[in-house]
Amino acid sequence: MRTVPRVSPRLSPRAAARTAPPGAPPAGPDPAPAPGPARRATAAACALAGLLAVAAVCAGDAAARTFPFGPRHRSVNDLANQFVPFHARLWDLLHGRADGGITLDWGSGWGTGFLPDYGTYLSSPLAPLVALVPRADIEYAVYALTVLKTALAAAATALLLRRLSTVPAPWWPAVLGAAYALCGWSLAEGASNPMWLDGLIALPLLCLAAEWAREGVRPVLSVLTVAVCWTANFYTAWMATLGAGLFLLARLATAGPFRRRAPLRAAGTVLLGVGLAAPLLAPVLLSTRQAHPGVVRAFEPAGTADVLARLLPGTYGFSTPAAFVATPVLLLAAALAFRREVPRRERWVWPGLVLGTAVSLQWGPTHLVWHLFATPNGSPYRQTFVLAGLLVIAAYAGLAHGLPGRRPLAAGFAVVLALTAAALPSGLATRPALLLALAGLAVTAAALALPRRRRYAAVAALLVTGTLLGQAAATTAHADRRRAAHLDDYPPYGPEQERRRAALAAADGWPAHRTDPGLPRVAGNDPLLLGGQGAAYYSSHTPAVLTGLLTALGGGWTSRGRNLQGLDNPVTDALFAVGARWRDGGIVRTGTVLPLVTVRPPGPAPVLGADPFRNQELLLGAEVYARPDRSGACPAGTEVFLWAPDRTGPARLGAGAPVRLLGGAPRRRAAMTSLGLQPAPGVRPVLPPGKGPALLGCLRHDLLRAAVTALRGRAAGTVETTPTGLTARLPSGTAGTAVVAVPAIPGWTCRGRAPRSYAGLLAVPVTGTTTVSCAFRPPGLVPGLAVAALSALALTLATRLRRPGRRGAG
Repeated sequence: MRTVPRVSPRLSPRAAARTAPPGAPPAGPDPAPAPGPARRATAAACALAGLLAVAAVCAGDAAARTFPFGPRHRSVNDLANQFVPFHARLWDLLHGRADGGITLDWGSGWGTGFLPDYGTYLSSPLAPLVALVPRADIEYAVYALTVLKTALAAAATALLLRRLSTVPAPWWPAVLGAAYALCGWSLAEGASNPMWLDGLIALPLLCLAAEWAREGVRPVLSVLTVAVCWTANFYTAWMATLGAGLFLLARLATAGPFRRRAPLRAAGTVLLGVGLAAPLLAPVLLSTRQAHPGVVRAFEPAGTADVLARLLPGTYGFSTPAAFVATPVLLLAAALAFRREVPRRERWVWPGLVLGTAVSLQWGPTHLVWHLFATPNGSPYRQTFVLAGLLVIAAYAGLAHGLPGRRPLAAGFAVVLALTAAALPSGLATRPALLLALAGLAVTAAALALPRRRRYAAVAALLVTGTLLGQAAATTAHADRRRAAHLDDYPPYGPEQERRRAALAAADGWPAHRTDPGLPRVAGNDPLLLGGQGAAYYSSHTPAVLTGLLTALGGGWTSRGRNLQGLDNPVTDALFAVGARWRDGGIVRTGTVLPLVTVRPPGPAPVLGADPFRNQELLLGAEVYARPDRSGACPAGTEVFLWAPDRTGPARLGAGAPVRLLGGAPRRRAAMTSLGLQPAPGVRPVLPPGKGPALLGCLRHDLLRAAVTALRGRAAGTVETTPTGLTARLPSGTAGTAVVAVPAIPGWTCRGRAPRSYAGLLAVPVTGTTTVSCAFRPPGLVPGLAVAALSALALTLATRLRRPGRRGAG
């Protein structure tokens, strides 16, 4: 048996001889290409990869008639609830129109920290590009960012592949780079979660940094690359870093002699890069601990047939890994193991790595490692893009030794066909998906089997590229249709929302009073999207303090307490200085409003209980609700409020308009709502059926006005807010407890010390003081800055120590 000599990742002489045109002289070792032509070829490959990715995504969206190419909108789930509103907030920040700054958001949740949200949703270096478009076109901006990130992921992968080998024609890195960027995960999940697409870009960049660490070059650029990737989106950067680590191990096993220092260099690069990102990472991680707990689920692996079915084009789902990559990638990766001209280590390491990664997606312990040791709420296969990237690299590893011969091509064809057959029991393997897969397999196999002559090279390139574009566009269109049909949808941002935003801006009086975006809701973060200052807030960082306070006062929510809804109630309007709100298609002014800072008599803070009406009275310091009589009817002339948090259905008082409740623990909680004025004695409201409490509160507006007047006499005369805090001026001789109508979230300091909590609100003891100043600093920011400074110092010292050695070696 002949021994195949070990070859470098460049093209071997034997492979070069096999792929050369007939009559060409024997090839020697692959010569290093001239820098100029090589760079131009690399730039062309990157540009072509990006163009192919853009063409496929836009063609698929146009075929599905989805925004911005048709009437179907993209406003679904978190894309509408979080990502578009947060980018609107970033637009306001960059244009100097936001209430607050990078650390504090005065608009949402009655005042919340913003840096953790920035680090989770907006820290991509590309996000500030939204400022270049009019605010009314914010959805166009988010879509453009999505397409741009997909294109950059394709270009970055093409750059990585060209770094690994320049032997294949430049169009191969372009096609395979685009295939990675157009994987099923990108089209089905990343398209509606734009910040995850930063992880799609991070994987090839981190693999490039791993390659530099293996070779011992570009240490500073490597550290900066890690820092940028972790800053852009730490969640998917963690997954991409794990993927890059696997890539490095494979490269150490297959590319030349083992380099012992490479793993240490790579580990140091990651530590320093993550350290530079610490000012953002530390506040995000601490905020996650202080957030209201989300859904806790046990991981359940998907069935084998369903997993294999997701390799097919035109499939969709969130409980299975979206592992589709274009058929050319699958065929080349499958053929690698059967190519005898490829060194044995490469033939087994790359397919073995892909298989091991696929298995790790299905095993509970490794599933937790991939997802930062917590099963996520939603898709449990968010790391699938790493599998797609490793598949692409495995396919290219074979191309570095030339195109596969007919025998390994036939064997790879059989493997892909067998995987397709094994997916048949799955309901995901629909007829269109199977036809797309089989057609792509046949076309790709025909393209790779063409005679190895230049006249056929263009034909092969067109066939392979056409397969990629057709399958990716079809998968995009299918995902668009299924996403709109199976996820919650919301009205797209348009003229009606702009009219509402303009009305809120005209009524704005901050900080003298808040202006609530009101009802009906447009999204989960209406204050960010429409303007104003309300209780509504939806984030992975929704503070537990805020959820508890709003719940105790009768507020409603979805997403198990993380998506908080505004509360339309005169008592809470008075307590939280809401002087205007949107209601029934216009702005409504509220007459009984307090300043942001009031003073309560000395004594212990109230303890809130289970009755929201009583809790409102405790915070107000006066009784304003009359109790229903024994028949369950309110006194005539009072405003009837219903609190039935677990009921779903219409509620009505007499001949009044019905009010729909949407409750149901543990996912949803219906907010306290007004049923109108009590028309006459003895008229009882009609309630929706169901379990859980159903309490009535009969609000006497005269008592509320009297209570507000009494509090206003001891309230702050003026309140000034800044992007990092507030200052209130109190009447002279004031004594008691100054209460700020802001949730007592961690990070506040008043007079240099942590404030007290007054039933969940900021509180500061005052004795003859005329000024109260409070400042907000995100927890973790100072330690994060210290870690970043140490990392920068270590990087500087390492660079200085390294330079003399490099000069001496030179």
